[in-house]
Amino acid sequence: MPNEALIVVDMQNDFCDGGALAVPGANAILPLVNRLIGRHDHIILTQDWHPPRHASFASAWKDAAPFTTAKFSYGPQTLWPDHCVQGTPGAEFHPELDAVRAQTIVRKGYHPGIDSYSAFRENDRMTRTGLDGYLKARGFTKLVFCGLALDYCVAWSAIDARQAGFDVAVVVEATAAIDLDGSRKRMLTDMRQAGINLNATA
Repeated sequence: MPNEALIVVDMQNDFCDGGALAVPGANAILPLVNRLIGRHDHIILTQDWHPPRHASFASAWKDAAPFTTAKFSYGPQTLWPDHCVQGTPGAEFHPELDAVRAQTIVRKGYHPGIDSYSAFRENDRMTRTGLDGYLKARGFTKLVFCGLALDYCVAWSAIDARQAGFDVAVVVEATAAIDLDGSRKRMLTDMRQAGINLNATA
């Protein structure tokens, strides 16, 4: 469909099996993600792209442990293991991802003091990536999401896409979740309430 784009979220080595922030089941969804890529004419990839010692890394804080929470100027922020550091193998796309047909790569999380889950705006909810303008300029009205992680970067991106006025679907079977403190169930509920189609299939 000429007005539909597939957005593949963060299919990077550090989020896949053996990675620094491995999402359970990440490798298992690769065939489904590639199938979706094969079915779409317009593909956009997102890529976590953190500088070393990013503020969201637990290692940047004295005596902080990964998966705890710190107070940032924009609110509570989960602290993560170091991951997807710019220019490292962990930040590269998984070698089995059919990335060659992607028309655009959106990098996020490169501001040292602001984490970024959404492909549309960072966690301060003010700093925008420009993706919505790019999509609208090309005439896209429907967006389909897959990738990692369902309960963070996929969900935040999908909800922001709805708020930007797009018709949004998430292919849940082509995602995997971190599920930190029940985050998978919570974000599925939030997406349903936002009017996102969660019944799309690969």
